[in-house]
Amino acid sequence: MLSRVADSLYWLSRYLERAEHTARLLDLTLNQALDLSPAIAGQRWQMVLASLRAPALNTINAYQLTDHLTFDLKNKDSIVSCITSARENARQIREQISSEMWEQLNQLYLTVRRADIDSIYWQPHEFYRPIKEGAHLFQGITDSIMSRGEGWHFIQLGRFIERASSTATLLDAHLRVLLKQGEQAAGGHDYLSWVALLKSCTSFEAYCQVYTADIRPERIAEFLMLNAESPRSVRFAAEAIQKSLETLVQLTGSRQAGRAQRLAGRLRATLDYAQVDEIMADNIHAYLDNIQRLCAQIHSAVQQQYITYSIETALAS
Repeated sequence: MLSRVADSLYWLSRYLERAEHTARLLDLTLNQALDLSPAIAGQRWQMVLASLRAPALNTINAYQLTDHLTFDLKNKDSIVSCITSARENARQIREQISSEMWEQLNQLYLTVRRADIDSIYWQPHEFYRPIKEGAHLFQGITDSIMSRGEGWHFIQLGRFIERASSTATLLDAHLRVLLKQGEQAAGGHDYLSWVALLKSCTSFEAYCQVYTADIRPERIAEFLMLNAESPRSVRFAAEAIQKSLETLVQLTGSRQAGRAQRLAGRLRATLDYAQVDEIMADNIHAYLDNIQRLCAQIHSAVQQQYITYSIETALAS
């Protein structure tokens, strides 16, 4: 596979995952802000900004923030920017993806480009829900139709590197605030904030199936970081990353595993053998920072190994 094709498939998937993640956070935050005091709502917005790696603000204007995170093309991480970039990457490799994949992505692009902040702000769920569903539908079409060759594995890499990093960042941003507040009785804002964290990862029902509705910080951290069966956990994503990289080594005929595979193995081991009580007793923020750093290193290694490699490296492999 040409390196430019692999790069486009990888970034197409990353951008779409990022857009879905942002839409999920904004949909939940705007919906819950209706029942919160201005101070609590402002705190929630600050956690959203931290979860999206955006700078904190002294004053919160929900209208302007929603516009910036959704429609601002100058913001490369806004929903419209991400979907536009995903579509552009797909357009460049149109012959490598199915008609159904292209049509779904193009429909999603047209949906977001037809809207503006004034048309969606008072009924945001009606706008963000089709974005989330559209991203999920694209993933479903891809998994149902696309052959399990190099292209599919580069799409998997993009999706799960983005997901692992985003989930670790979101969890870290929320824990920095919520752990300082201490526990409150069920029904208080603290309880609702922990539920909101689970819903931010579409994991509330899945969490309840494992732990019932007993909301505890250490169990939430364990579920979102270390659960091997939840598709939204960091551990699940790390396993998917490692499997795709191992398969790519075989499909590309490489003689030995590269730096990306070794880093993925390190990430997997970090999560496989971890205990949540030890993590929280030590320094959970340092642990989550390390996960984010490993994800960034895996991304760089993938780029060097498969995208920007030199001719000499290709001939030697």
